[in-house]
Amino acid sequence: MPSKSSKISFSIDDFAKALEQHDYTFEKGQIVSGSVLQHTSDGAYIDIGGKSTGFVSFKEAALDSTSDLVEVLPLNEECQFLIISDQNAEGQVKLSARQLQLQQAWDYVAELVKTGQTVQMLVTQTNKGGVIGKVEGLRGFIPRSHLLEKEDLESLVGKSLTANFLEVNQENNKLVLSQRRAIMAEQINKITVGTLVAGKVARIQPYGIFVDLNGVTGLLHITQISGLRVDSLNTLFKFGQEIQVVVLNIDEYKGRISLSTKVLENYPGEILDNFNEMMKKAPERVKQALERLQQK
Repeated sequence: MPSKSSKISFSIDDFAKALEQHDYTFEKGQIVSGSVLQHTSDGAYIDIGGKSTGFVSFKEAALDSTSDLVEVLPLNEECQFLIISDQNAEGQVKLSARQLQLQQAWDYVAELVKTGQTVQMLVTQTNKGGVIGKVEGLRGFIPRSHLLEKEDLESLVGKSLTANFLEVNQENNKLVLSQRRAIMAEQINKITVGTLVAGKVARIQPYGIFVDLNGVTGLLHITQISGLRVDSLNTLFKFGQEIQVVVLNIDEYKGRISLSTKVLENYPGEILDNFNEMMKKAPERVKQALERLQQK
């Protein structure tokens, strides 16, 4: 059995020499893992396995600058950091959790844009142009024209809005979203080409009728109303009037839905002669209408 004197003694000097045998070269832009050693009034010291600890300042500790340092970087917890400075004379580097999280957030948003997915934006404040909020930790903006609630913007503060992306520009730190388009996309997904849908006249224009289909608007063009020429749309339609239409086409990219009542006519001009009766029998005529469309 070995004596106490024969046991290996590992001094601080020996530890230093052991470190020197390993290549702990840290470079700016490198991602490293480390555990939190100590909190200070300015930030925290992080053990990243080098000769010297790394340091993360309070403002670089998290995306949210108001976060509690102890909560976001608990003692002894291992976290990932981005090195944002070269090593100084003592081998110490400056670290950032915020910049790493920022890059990860932009990467995630880019992926959402590619797949066309919606996102939740927590509204934190308003301005004259719309509402501002947080999207995956990033600052997002929804213009007033792209909100469902356009008047009482203050009522939206603290709420999460479902939205999709209008503009994503990481270089300019610009993230613009639309709640209206997200809702429209959701409703469009529920509508199928060739089906009969019920709606209400939302707007009458010289070139056709805009029909509200439960939150999404479709266009019944004047050429698709009847097989005969329609001279006065205001005579045939009224604002808020209930109407049944066939979905002719859906352009998801542009958010457009084309509608028709002409395909429901048994003869050109039937809708002009007997509008109510034709609407009543519309469900029975859809199959025949589809067969006629397929023959064209």
